Amino acid sequence: MSTLLHSLDHRGIATLTLNRPEVHNAFDDALIAELNTVVALYSLHPEVKVLVLRSAGKSFSAGADLGWMQRMASYSREENLKDAGELERLMAHIYNFPRPTIAVVQGAAYGGAVGLVSCCDIAVGSSKATFSLSEARLGLAPAVISPYVIAAIGTRQATRYFLTAERFSAERAEAIGLLHECVEHDALDDTVASLIDTLLANGPIALMACKAIIHKISHASSSDIRSYTTELIAGLRTSAEGQEGLRAFLEKRAPSWQKKD
Repeated sequence: MSTLLHSLDHRGIATLTLNRPEVHNAFDDALIAELNTVVALYSLHPEVKVLVLRSAGKSFSAGADLGWMQRMASYSREENLKDAGELERLMAHIYNFPRPTIAVVQGAAYGGAVGLVSCCDIAVGSSKATFSLSEARLGLAPAVISPYVIAAIGTRQATRYFLTAERFSAERAEAIGLLHECVEHDALDDTVASLIDTLLANGPIALMACKAIIHKISHASSSDIRSYTTELIAGLRTSAEGQEGLRAFLEKRAPSWQKKD
């Protein structure tokens, strides 16, 4: 079974579905590569009007896959730079997608998955969804996704959630701007359908122009920031603290910097 389902309907709605429910739709290098390929293809497809990103099962995405994390723990700095660059390319592909994008968050979204949500133009979530920028628990930082998350929720809120790595609710996600709308779980699909109808009622060229204006003004994914973030995560992954955090996570123990009672 494919780990990424994608389809294009007669109205021009392209739907990408993360399809690894058995691992809570965690992503690895293979899924990132597939997403990069498919998003790039749809960005050039003349019939696409809206791109919808969603997931199968109860979780939106748990972030990084366990097996991928195990491999990253032994990567050199150069390998980590290449690996982080592919994740950054995915975030940039989604953020710079020329037509409107919608994230549909039906369940837990952790780590890099918060970046995927932030990269989309519109984000709608179920009241059952939960969120966490969990990287600091592993001795890392949400580096590659940081420009997009900060653009979505602002510096002040990002400071708290980057530093605490705490979980927060869909209602809180809506309050800080990560979600545009939080609805009852059973109303999620109807809400998305209504948004799509609203977008399709607008001029497709005008929608592309609106996105171009916003991106031009915000400069959220400028090349210097992108270079900085990939350098940062590669350095953190190969640092003593990053290695300890990854080992502790994989060994299901507390990392050395956590206070022992």
